Amino acid sequence: MTAAPSLKDAVRSYWNRESCGEIFATGDAPRAQYEAVRESRYRLEPYIATFANFVSGANKDVLEIGVGMGTDHVEWAKASPKSLTGIDLTPRGVEHTKTRLGLYGLSSNVQVGDAENLPFADNSFDIVYSFGVLHHSPDTARAIQEVRRVLRPGGTAKIMIYNLHALTGYILWVRHALLKGKPFRTLYDVYFHHLESPGTKCYTPAQAKALFPGYSKVDIQIQLNHGDLMLWDKTQKSHGSLVTRLLRRVWPRWFFRAFMPKHACT
Repeated sequence: MTAAPSLKDAVRSYWNRESCGEIFATGDAPRAQYEAVRESRYRLEPYIATFANFVSGANKDVLEIGVGMGTDHVEWAKASPKSLTGIDLTPRGVEHTKTRLGLYGLSSNVQVGDAENLPFADNSFDIVYSFGVLHHSPDTARAIQEVRRVLRPGGTAKIMIYNLHALTGYILWVRHALLKGKPFRTLYDVYFHHLESPGTKCYTPAQAKALFPGYSKVDIQIQLNHGDLMLWDKTQKSHGSLVTRLLRRVWPRWFFRAFMPKHACT
């Protein structure tokens, strides 16, 4: 008898079909496709550069967990780190990232790996970076403790996970709960089943802070993103319906920026 696939298998299968951002890979040549992905990522999420502060990786040992299409990983490589390592749950992400680094004459130790069981010794890295990844891991708390284990004393972890009370979540709740006659369905359940890979999680700031026991300092920031502001274009397939597409045209972005900055997905 064949064992039922685990949640982690389902997550791996989802992202191995199409890496995050791959939908933006337009153009004929590989380099042009990767440039299109880069342009879309940093246009839709301009705050990534500030959060990552890629230049801080100079002469440091840097690990990225969840390299995906390799967009951020290339930026870390450009910063001239002492060493650069990347892992991804999927062979597809590793292949994309290796190909992309090669096109730019950059190098990194990129390999398939599991965030919940990092294949590195204690105190190996000065910086561990993971943007929009660890909330997809079935055991996010374990993954964050693995980050702490491989991080050197005085090192920095830069981790983005999803916020519970977010406009993105409200949009999904209306579509998958309210409009389907299930108004008591929780945001947690809607994220789990309808946002990206199976099992996606979200956290209040207090819940997020509780994921980091043993860290010397935890600084939590909330950022409105392109999903909250309905600024996505091709990615709107994640949200779906004609109603959503029409709503995007009249979405009061100025109001949300002014009065609901804490109702953000990141």
